[in-house]
Amino acid sequence: MISSINKVAVIGAGTMGGGIAAHLANIGIEVLLLDIVTPGLSDEEQNDPVARDRLVQGLYDRMLQAKPANLARSDRKKFITLGNIEDDFDGVAKCDWIVEVIVEQLEPKQQLMARLEATRKPGSIVSSNTSGIPIGQIADGRSEEFKAHFLGTHFFNPARYLKLLEIIPTPDTSQEVVEFMSFFGRDVLGKGVVICKDTPNFIGNRFFSIANSFSVNYALENGYSVEEIDSLTGPLLGRPKTGTFRLLDLVGLDVMGHVTTNLYDAIPQDPYREVLRSERSAAVVGEMIDNQWLGNKSGQGFYKKVITNGKREFWTINLDTLEYTAPTKVRFESVGSVRKIEELSKRLPELLAQEEDRANSFVRNALFYSLAYAAYVSPEVAYRLIDVDAAMRWGFAHEAGPFEMWDMLGVRQTVEKMESSGYEVADWVKEMLAAGCASFYDNGRYYDFETKSYQPVIDDPKRISIATLHKEGLELKRNMSASLLDMGDGVALLELHSPKVNALDTDFIEMAYFALERLERDFDALVIGNQGQDFCVGMNIATVAIAAVQGMWDQIEEMIYRGQKVFFDLRHAPKPVVTAPHQRVLGGGVELTMASWTSVADHETYMGFVEVGVGLVPGAGGCKEMLRRRINPVMRTQNADVLPVMQEIFEQIATAKVGASAWENKDLGYLQPDDEIVMNQDHRLSAAKGKALQLVARGNRPPEIEMIYAAGRDVLSALNLGVQTFNWAGYASDHDLLIGRKLAHILCGGDLSGPTWVDPWYILDLEREAIVSLIGEPLTQARISHMLQSGKPLRN
Repeated sequence: MISSINKVAVIGAGTMGGGIAAHLANIGIEVLLLDIVTPGLSDEEQNDPVARDRLVQGLYDRMLQAKPANLARSDRKKFITLGNIEDDFDGVAKCDWIVEVIVEQLEPKQQLMARLEATRKPGSIVSSNTSGIPIGQIADGRSEEFKAHFLGTHFFNPARYLKLLEIIPTPDTSQEVVEFMSFFGRDVLGKGVVICKDTPNFIGNRFFSIANSFSVNYALENGYSVEEIDSLTGPLLGRPKTGTFRLLDLVGLDVMGHVTTNLYDAIPQDPYREVLRSERSAAVVGEMIDNQWLGNKSGQGFYKKVITNGKREFWTINLDTLEYTAPTKVRFESVGSVRKIEELSKRLPELLAQEEDRANSFVRNALFYSLAYAAYVSPEVAYRLIDVDAAMRWGFAHEAGPFEMWDMLGVRQTVEKMESSGYEVADWVKEMLAAGCASFYDNGRYYDFETKSYQPVIDDPKRISIATLHKEGLELKRNMSASLLDMGDGVALLELHSPKVNALDTDFIEMAYFALERLERDFDALVIGNQGQDFCVGMNIATVAIAAVQGMWDQIEEMIYRGQKVFFDLRHAPKPVVTAPHQRVLGGGVELTMASWTSVADHETYMGFVEVGVGLVPGAGGCKEMLRRRINPVMRTQNADVLPVMQEIFEQIATAKVGASAWENKDLGYLQPDDEIVMNQDHRLSAAKGKALQLVARGNRPPEIEMIYAAGRDVLSALNLGVQTFNWAGYASDHDLLIGRKLAHILCGGDLSGPTWVDPWYILDLEREAIVSLIGEPLTQARISHMLQSGKPLRN
């Protein structure tokens, strides 16, 4: 039995295969990426290895150029070896796992399995990434040993970013293999693993294809516009901004058409399948495909990018005329009444309770249909209803799955409304209600449609739930922006939870001071993190703007000083402090991450100093830390030249460079070389707690307070000349020039006559002086105001 995976063969280098190979390479796993020999070679080229690999090389190059990036950083390429299935097939014998990602046809897949059986090493795992062909049929004719090590592993595209991994065992698959691949998928690949039954399109795509088709058909039959539907099927329902039609553009109309056609033929027993063949939908989508309006890949689909008066706009197709029209503001009274309700569990029932209009009429029908289908199809495709909910959250980034949403609305009353509206509810749901089980979830249990009873939800032991900590009374103190909680084992958690984006404000600063007090008195270590959409997007610029308008300059300076002081104290706390960043970590969020002994970051962490976008510079220790991390090590080397590294840091901050992964953040200095990276975001807080306890057990001492290298006026002149040149060339405005000079002044330690080492508070004082000065600039205030109103930076 295999106990680890050190080398993987991915056979099929297309979009999905290349993405899987990249994800494995990101982790540091060796990958052999194979495809067919380049077709149509001349006689001369038949013996040319480069020509024979031209196809796989082209597919690989396309993978490298894809946006968003498949590779976390460019050096991950070293883990991928290219080849073809004629010349390099013997390489699979050295692989622990072989993933098939070839054309979606049964016969070629079966032929490949026969070749693999003759070549693979005993005990190696073989899997298929198919989504439309029964897994069991692919391994027909193979030996018992092969079948015991064969299963489906269905990744979602792009493999790096989408969390869902559907694992589909056959009746012949060894339970040990299923358990190992579940562990490997969760703990190594960082995926949310769902075990599916071997049915067409498994769980995620089966449910999505039917439910999404209903939304499209309902829109066409009832005169809704593309913009209207997407405004209703995005964040309003706890779903991505892509909504319905923009998501189809992203997937590709041809791809979606292929999926729905295959699915229709594969599920003759499913009464809901007719929604896949609506005449009106087929006519509209068919004409768009004939016109090659396939979505993002062809430049137009339901949306089309248009440049109007120098501005980029996204026009939408009129579903009746198939002509594109300029964007309009979509407004519905029922939606306006609930748009300020942040929690989906409160917003959704309130939306449906509003007086009926076109908005909640659509939402009601789309929801009722999807709930009815979820209840009908779940026993066929899933072993547990919680796996259906998880598939929609992890595979499609929905905030809640269908059964979770049903609970939000109230199961019994929603069943009555569904049936009165003509939607059939599965018998097992009505049996559940008749047995006195009023919801699908109940105090850590879920309703099991097979045993007809509640079963415990088995939590991932590596996942710490902050919501559970609050529920269990482990909250020590709370205000609007932060809480301090007891994580157990002598570790406290400072949680950021200011509204929407976890911005830093005076409430957070006060809680941070309180956390330090309790750390010194009652705890062994402190973790700083949260489980929100983002870790922290920086300073609350709204409070800064209000204070500036009111002329509260002393209060602004005091607030900045207190932020600097508490971050400095966290960095040098007498006991371990571990930050746990994830997703967007911007501006002050980067400075907070740096204000620790060490960090444990999610691999998808995007960090950067973006203050220039609102006319500011880092002001809570960011400049000081970049000098300590990037300049100090260089200048401890005799005769080192500071200018190249100083220019890198200056450009990084001045251009608001954001690292596109945790690994890239290390290269940029936002994370330290020995900071830990976790693949599974659910494990981040547990790993941070473990790191803190490890530091305690080892008796580590706090980070020493280091002197900072200040380069002085010669380097300052060089930086100022560089930004002035950009200004003369028209690449930087006069205000950009001012900001750049302020930044250079901080990084060089001011107008010192020569290089020297200074106390860190000397740099912090320069930061504070610069940021207070810039807040007073009308053009900075205009940038802040524009960002608050539009969410976009202003160039002025």
